[in-house]
Amino acid sequence: MLLLVGLGNPGRQYEETRHNIGFRFLDRLAESQGLRFVAAPRFRAETCEWKLGGDKVLLVKPQTYMNNSGESVGPLARYYNVDTGDIFVAYDDLDLPSGKVRLKAGGGHGGHNGLKSLNQHLADSDYVRIKFGIGRPEHGDVTGWVLGRGDEAARADEARMFAAVMPEIASILDGKLAHAANRIHMSTQES
Repeated sequence: MLLLVGLGNPGRQYEETRHNIGFRFLDRLAESQGLRFVAAPRFRAETCEWKLGGDKVLLVKPQTYMNNSGESVGPLARYYNVDTGDIFVAYDDLDLPSGKVRLKAGGGHGGHNGLKSLNQHLADSDYVRIKFGIGRPEHGDVTGWVLGRGDEAARADEARMFAAVMPEIASILDGKLAHAANRIHMSTQES
């Protein structure tokens, strides 16, 4: 089994925030596959199971709030005996310009509180990161930025990123990151 995790905050007031791009990506993927999320209270998450080729992929939206995401993902990984290399995490990245996508296996948390929590609750930090660029504010508070809603241009960037990543998700989950990253880059350049 593989885990595909989207990071975000639960609640209607956070649905359209930049920080919830991971939730929105999983929602879009689930919708495209005819899947529905259901509550998994034991793991403090919403989940749905997707069969992709011969693999079972558990889509996971932790309901613990961003800063405590590991409290949901860690127990899920242990329960299903999933190695960290078989965990894929989609999230917002301030250090990438809006509209840019990066794939990376392993690494640090880069100041992202959701990743800090994952690192505390998983055996190691070797999970794959699917980073959706949201850019940084020119001035002001970063917290207000990530918890704010994107403008029309940011929403268009998000749509382009999702359109580029969706056809490559099978390659990403198969560990073909370089191949997928190249195709995603080409797709986002054409848009």
